Amino acid sequence: MSGLIGFIGLGVMGEPICRNLLRKNGRTVLAFDLAAEPLARIVADGATAAKSVGDVVGGSETIFLCLPSAKHVMSVFSGILPEIRSGQTVIDLGTSDVSLTRSFAKQLADKGALWIDAPIARTRQAAQDGTLSVMVGATPEQFSKVEPLIRHFATDVTLCGGSGAGQVTKILNNMVLFETVNALAEAVAIAKHSGIEPKLLLETLSKGSADSFALRNHGMKAIIAKDFPLRAFSTEYAMKDLTYALELAGEAGLNLRGAALMRTIFQETIDKGMGDAYFPVIAKLIDPSGFPQ
Repeated sequence: MSGLIGFIGLGVMGEPICRNLLRKNGRTVLAFDLAAEPLARIVADGATAAKSVGDVVGGSETIFLCLPSAKHVMSVFSGILPEIRSGQTVIDLGTSDVSLTRSFAKQLADKGALWIDAPIARTRQAAQDGTLSVMVGATPEQFSKVEPLIRHFATDVTLCGGSGAGQVTKILNNMVLFETVNALAEAVAIAKHSGIEPKLLLETLSKGSADSFALRNHGMKAIIAKDFPLRAFSTEYAMKDLTYALELAGEAGLNLRGAALMRTIFQETIDKGMGDAYFPVIAKLIDPSGFPQ
């Protein structure tokens, strides 16, 4: 795929993704963010600063979006739609509402352009290392065109089905992750109160059938380390993604009791003022005594 690349959204994940595109694709990247600091950093690395969303659309063939929520995507879409031209492709790397995604895809298709959902998974470190997992909703032909670009920042790129399928898969990935992290937090709390060192517990579990990516990352690096930074995957954003899963369940007539319980846990965590903290902070809700103020 030739032509300039546009990139909108230089947040915690977007900035390192954009940097990997800059380093590996060999083409000009036209970048835009409302925050001046990340934009200045990415320009220092070789990107060209755009003045607006319309500026990015006007100067790019392929446009990546890496935005926090559907609300942000809707806002940017209102700037994309009037400017989009036939033959252009927009790739949305965020996790968003499935019906909204399919609506965006239809509106762009009516103008001869593509909207591809390609939500990213894994950690901020993976974004920096270029080892993300990306779940794509597209036709096989569309996928073959965008996959080489996506592989500049991802090691696992999966075609999940047509428009919206990437979002469905990512939403379910996150639902399973949230419930797993809650189980880890519960196990750590029981271990501590039963005289077993929590770090030893998770190291031992990692050698058996309870091992998981969540255990080695969210368990060891957040719950055990008691590290719940702001500007990471917050409880508020986790609640957003979980709500998408419960909406899909409702549409299918399914009663997801585990996911519904997670919604209650997230809401309690938010109500206690921890909505901006990295979502494994739910461990504090389970065992407040383990996290002295």
